Amino acid sequence: MKYNYKKLLLSVFAVVALSGYYSGFAQTKAKIFIDPANMDKSVKPGDDFYTYAGGTWIKNNPVPAKETRWGSFNQLRDFNVNAVKNVLETAVADKKAAAGSVTKRVADFYSAGMDSVTIEKRGYTPISAMLKEVDAINSKPGVQKMMARLRVSGAASPLYGFFVGQDRKNVEVMIPQLSQGGTTLPDRDYYLKNDGRNPQIQEAYKKYISKLFTLTGSSAVDAEQKALTIFSLEKQLATAQMSRVEMRDPYKTYNKFQLEELSKTTSGINWREVLADLKIKKEDTILVNNPAFFKEVAGMINTVSVKDWKTYLKWNILKSAAPYLSSSFVDAGFVFNQVVSGQRTQTPRWERISLLTDGSVGELLGQLYVKEYFKPEAKARMTELVSNLRKAFAVRINKLDWMSPATKVKALAKLTAFRPKIGYPDKWRNYDGLTINRNTYFENIKNVGEWNYNNMIEQLGKPVDRERWGMTPPTVNAYYNATLNEIVFPAGILQLPFFDAKADDALNYGGIGAVIGHEMSHGFDDNGSKYDADGTLRNWWTEEDRTKFDAKTKTLSKQYDDYTVLDTIHVNGKLTLGENIGDLGGLNVAYEAFKMTPQGKSSATIDGFTPDQRFFLAWAQVWRGNILPQTEAQLIITDTHSPNQFRTIGAPVNMDAWYNAFSVKEGDKLYKKPEDRIRIW
Repeated sequence: MKYNYKKLLLSVFAVVALSGYYSGFAQTKAKIFIDPANMDKSVKPGDDFYTYAGGTWIKNNPVPAKETRWGSFNQLRDFNVNAVKNVLETAVADKKAAAGSVTKRVADFYSAGMDSVTIEKRGYTPISAMLKEVDAINSKPGVQKMMARLRVSGAASPLYGFFVGQDRKNVEVMIPQLSQGGTTLPDRDYYLKNDGRNPQIQEAYKKYISKLFTLTGSSAVDAEQKALTIFSLEKQLATAQMSRVEMRDPYKTYNKFQLEELSKTTSGINWREVLADLKIKKEDTILVNNPAFFKEVAGMINTVSVKDWKTYLKWNILKSAAPYLSSSFVDAGFVFNQVVSGQRTQTPRWERISLLTDGSVGELLGQLYVKEYFKPEAKARMTELVSNLRKAFAVRINKLDWMSPATKVKALAKLTAFRPKIGYPDKWRNYDGLTINRNTYFENIKNVGEWNYNNMIEQLGKPVDRERWGMTPPTVNAYYNATLNEIVFPAGILQLPFFDAKADDALNYGGIGAVIGHEMSHGFDDNGSKYDADGTLRNWWTEEDRTKFDAKTKTLSKQYDDYTVLDTIHVNGKLTLGENIGDLGGLNVAYEAFKMTPQGKSSATIDGFTPDQRFFLAWAQVWRGNILPQTEAQLIITDTHSPNQFRTIGAPVNMDAWYNAFSVKEGDKLYKKPEDRIRIW
């Protein structure tokens, strides 16, 4: 569902992009938005705020077999994927829908994916021609041309990442960009480290490779050898990759080359010819995020045999296609995923195809979704909240005691320039030219990939499209895009537990208000703060102010480093720093805005809780949940977000208001002395 070419400078609020609304968050009739029955009041909030706020709910809601985690986001997703299913089934049932209409195209895409009988009959025949093309390759130039052909046809993205995006130092220009890639496991560490669960995952991966090759005709012995070849090649690529922490540095990953210059540093690869094969012929420059990786790739092109490259190409076709082929391929993928994530039963087909439809033609589906599930008053209220949060953020910037007036002027200019997008695009993408056939599921997927590729490269030489969205309307998530300096809130997140028109301000500011503040804070986190008001990667700080800011972020990184997950595994404070700054800044700004409301200024209780208590409990109930240990271990390595239990407490323990709201005292386990509380935004 995520395409390599769609790389955006996004920092998302949620752990994953999930969708929908779940009525179980609140009994709206009775207006119980914070239910004491979900709490564990036997625990002192100052000792364990996470358990205090949601302990009983957590105890009563284990991870279902088809999930890898279960919490507020998953409940939202569970409801919303059913809402999407209803939209899709209504579209399928509309026999009067005109050919080429939004309803007809969405219905055909979904119907093709649900036609398991036809999919089973076809086996792997949808990719047999591509596999034969690889068999016919007899030279290194042929290998490189096939890599390009797979990419432009939407079939696979072998060896490295390629996309078209804004030039971070010249944001009105779109430019081709190369990124490290070529591996399959979730992170380079899975190849390079042999501790913990890694050996088990490596063996499961090799078995998965072998299984897919045997399903397409290889003998068991040959398939095992191919698995070793693939793992060896990918391990070599992983060795050349930068870590996820290094990849967060926008300057380190900004390396502009003339094509001839890059070709000289990567002997064996003529990038002008490669770009021509990628259907790009008028560009002279390219951005590269990790030049050392591409030197390694060039060396491998020269030293690895054509036979081994053909095996690698076939594997890229197989792994990309497997989820869309017959059940033997899909089941093999699930067996491998079980080892990585711990998921016990496979997600039902209707759910997978519903999510796939959203991920493939989301702005067709989105047009039908918002008619049923997005109310205009939600957009109006959200617009008001964004305005209030922006005012509160400005107040906080003006009150900062560590920032000079000169830098404050620049910070306020950037804040003023934020462009909010709410609900859904003003201008829909209608995927003109995309062929969707009710009888050819795999071809539909491939056509989407090809259409998206062509749509991407067509942006070259044109003005930057500031109306594009990086998420679909049903998504329960939000993001900040640094080069567009925009904050984006899809329709799906404008529901409980984040937002409800009938809820009190404490719930809405502790929920959606914190989301808005979080995304605004991404414009001022350790990464976003390197971009100015128009989205250009350009310093706008005084040297002294930047030094003070970096010192504060280093302290926050240390706070999260000290959090322990799964006995001995710690949160990676550097990897999660941007999101942790987002949480800290977002919750502070939301609280500042909340205190400007009548409820925020009052002391009247609701259901036994003061306004401030309700604000912080609203924040906490967003993050309550359970997660399988296998998934948690994976996310510690791959996710830029901290685990939910630490998102719950990480920001509040630095806020005086939280201490006052719950009478947290010295001696409580979460207590931090006032002088040790981290105050950034």
